[in-house]
Amino acid sequence: MMRLICAMCLLLVSVGPLAAERRPITHEDLWLMPRVGAPVVSPDGVRVVFPLIEPSYSKDEVVSDLWLVPSDGRESPRRITSGKGGEADPVWSNDSRQVAFTAKRGDDKQSQIYVMDIVRGGEAQRATALSTGAAKPRFSPDGLHLLFVSSVYPSSRNDADNERLAKEEEERKFKARSYTSYPIRDWDKWIDGKQAHLFVQRIGEPAARDLLAGSQLASLPGFALVEDSARWSPDGQAIIFAASRNRNRAAWSFTHDDLWKVSAQGGEPQRLTGVEQLDAADSWSSPRFSRDGRSLFAIVEPRTSNVYNARRIGVFDWPAMRDRGRISLPDAREITDFAIMPDGASVRVFGEDAGQVKLFRSAASGGSAELVGAPEHGIYANPSIGGSQSAVLVATWQSATDPPEVVSIDAGSGVFRRLSNFAGTRLASLDLAQAESFWFANSRDQRIHNLLVRPPGFDPAKKYPLLVLMHGGPYSQWHDEWVLRWNYHLLSASGYVLLLTNYVGSTSQGETFAQAIQRDPLKGPADDVNQAADEAIRRYPFIDASRQCAAGASYGGHLANWLQGTTTRYRCLISHAGLVNLESQWGTSDTSFEREISMGGPVWEQGAVWREQNPIRLAAHFRTPVLVTFGEKDFRVPLNNGLEYWAALQRQRVESKLIVFPDENHWVLSGENSRYFYKEVRDWLQHYLEPAAAAGSRQGDAHRP
Repeated sequence: MMRLICAMCLLLVSVGPLAAERRPITHEDLWLMPRVGAPVVSPDGVRVVFPLIEPSYSKDEVVSDLWLVPSDGRESPRRITSGKGGEADPVWSNDSRQVAFTAKRGDDKQSQIYVMDIVRGGEAQRATALSTGAAKPRFSPDGLHLLFVSSVYPSSRNDADNERLAKEEEERKFKARSYTSYPIRDWDKWIDGKQAHLFVQRIGEPAARDLLAGSQLASLPGFALVEDSARWSPDGQAIIFAASRNRNRAAWSFTHDDLWKVSAQGGEPQRLTGVEQLDAADSWSSPRFSRDGRSLFAIVEPRTSNVYNARRIGVFDWPAMRDRGRISLPDAREITDFAIMPDGASVRVFGEDAGQVKLFRSAASGGSAELVGAPEHGIYANPSIGGSQSAVLVATWQSATDPPEVVSIDAGSGVFRRLSNFAGTRLASLDLAQAESFWFANSRDQRIHNLLVRPPGFDPAKKYPLLVLMHGGPYSQWHDEWVLRWNYHLLSASGYVLLLTNYVGSTSQGETFAQAIQRDPLKGPADDVNQAADEAIRRYPFIDASRQCAAGASYGGHLANWLQGTTTRYRCLISHAGLVNLESQWGTSDTSFEREISMGGPVWEQGAVWREQNPIRLAAHFRTPVLVTFGEKDFRVPLNNGLEYWAALQRQRVESKLIVFPDENHWVLSGENSRYFYKEVRDWLQHYLEPAAAAGSRQGDAHRP
């Protein structure tokens, strides 16, 4: 049924229901909205291919296909694949005739690479057949070979070895995980001993060559490939990629990724960046070549004593690797992505600024990028450039009221126009207010950016409860964007004003502002959140100061737990994946050293921050009713923190509810689980934000020492 997206759905909706006829968003609206993936424009700039997911509450009914649209927007997008296994990672050949992508079709036990001739048409042909699968394809410059990634056993030399080792592992009579170095887990997966390697295969031939098999680099205990980083050199003779040599040192040191070069025939990789020693240095990723092959660009994250350092773009002469300098944004704001103009003379950069991601430009020689333009609302992502005489820049655009769509951006002015509008028909019936910005100066004289979302059916004469929503990270920011995890409008649909604060530590105002959170992990940001609520109440007379709740996930959950021990102003709290004990988090999370640096030293030294900014130490003051939710497979904020919080809440007889999702990780990703999560959040808020709620006496401006 999801395949029956009609052509009318792809046309811009010029006339929709009157605002009075529109209705609040439901979970079904949110979950079933088509989801556009990263677009890729053909090298000649004529066509754009992109993945589209048509969701369902049933995993078996989810559809993921590739679509094609002319870059000039003269035709609506059309579906070009229809495999049951779903397609992803599309890339173009240099002649703009073929598209390679990842899919699992027919008798494939693992995802493989398929190639489709866009000009001639016809069915896509399978190009790989590895027992370990294949992903992240890249055409060679001549279009005759494919580069891709597969996770293999480190001791293997070929696919037969991998099949044999997999069979031996399956037939073992014992089940155990054994480790001799750090790390051992990543988000929701145990590190299983396999390594991501690079492979090259001639199209039409069965044998794939493992470029890293037997290399000294891959044998290092700290080796880890950055899987989406590999690119062909301009002459097609080598592969450039990013990889770490010191991941095993993550328990006591910062780690980093270098850029490497390996022959397309295999052999020992040559390091292109960094130092000979394994000490932490600048970290490199996303290498990309200019069209003329004379310049290499890559994202670089400088290494300093700070946990957070804003990303820059490094520029090198190729193949000499002479360092030409860095491209940065004003105030060292965060670079999210970039694309090199076809003439190689300049670069278009996507960068964060006060809740948006805007378009900047810089000369290829380096320096500070200047603003080109920004949409009135929303953010850009996933840039891709094609064309020759004139650049064709495509990307995704989204806002708080618009799910991601494919757009074409004028590289000179920053003005965009839609190439797709899959969500238009459904959106036309929904009452979705634009996110609006305001600023204030906090108690430390820092300017704090905020977004505010009004509820559906808004009446300025009425009084509305305030829901304070805190973002994760902390090195991130609230954007004017469409969100599945904490959808602004679904949370405000019951009649709440939503407040989203980019507190100190957010990346919304540059590097210095973000770094200011170090050694002040919870108190400073929480003070900003509380002050933002006061400021919103002062500015907007329709906010009812007597009815406030606060919620957050991940780092936002950490802040919710800090508020639990430090203020009584909120009628209720919601904490998802939030730590309550920084000390146990240090030892059980999948990362630890950066937490140590943020706190000013190792946990056993018990420095002031460890003692003074740990919510569990404030458990004697826990009073506010709280909904606590966790994914049992979350290794970033493991379940033990949720159980410890729950024990303290029960010990203190605090009104509370614990929900554990056995099959979820750091995020609630299943449709039905998401629907249940939002229902529980809605019910919790409705109970405590009713005017006569028993918890009303808890509101106010009281703060505990």
